[in-house]
Parts: sequence; structure tokens; C-alpha cells
Amino acid sequence: QVQLVESGGGLVQPGGSLRLSCAASGSIFSISVMGWYRQAPGKQRELVARITSVGRTTYADSVKGRFTSARDNAKNTVYLQMNSLKPEDTAVYYCYGLEASTNYLYWGQGTQVTVSS
Repeated sequence: QVQLVESGGGLVQPGGSLRLSCAASGSIFSISVMGWYRQAPGKQRELVARITSVGRTTYADSVKGRFTSARDNAKNTVYLQMNSLKPEDTAVYYCYGLEASTNYLYWGQGTQVTVSS
């Protein structure tokens, strides 16, 4: 079992920045890829960023150049630095971890990000 706990969401003005954190605990050795999805009201869940165990990253086109994901394996934590935030970035952000042997996805509880003036 793996537990994922997110933190760092909140209210920010357009153009502002936030950093989300996702701390993993439990059987973390089984996790290969970690990343972030988001879901806005009335929309499907969207993959925002993913990062492999060796730090290789992939981003959605909508956030490229603005968001950066990093992984600290020593702290079992993955981060999402969000800059130049836009109102359309408003969503609940979910951290996930992929168990390599089973392709099972673990999820965090979600953290709300609201971009508004």
C-alpha cells in the first residue's frame, strides 16, 4: 500500500505562483512514475505532468513553459511548481503514483487551486 498526501493548494491571482507537494509513504519502492492530474468542474480529469524515477518529465501542452515537476527520492516527495497561473488552471489537483508491477494507480486526496482576481 502507498499513501499520497498533497499540500500547497490555495487561492492565487492570475500571474502568480504556487508550489504543490506530494509526499509518499508506505511501499514506495513499488512506485515508478509519479505525477499530477487536475480536474476542473464539469471537465474530464487531465494529465498535467508526470515524472519518472530518474527525473524524466512530461507536461501537458497547456502548462508547458509554466509548470515544472521535480522529484526528491530521498524525501519520497514530488513537487509541481506552477508559475504564470491563469484562471483556466483552476481545478482540483491530484497526485498519483504508478505501481510498476501491476500498473495500479495510487491517488492523493486532491488539493484545490483557484486562480482568480
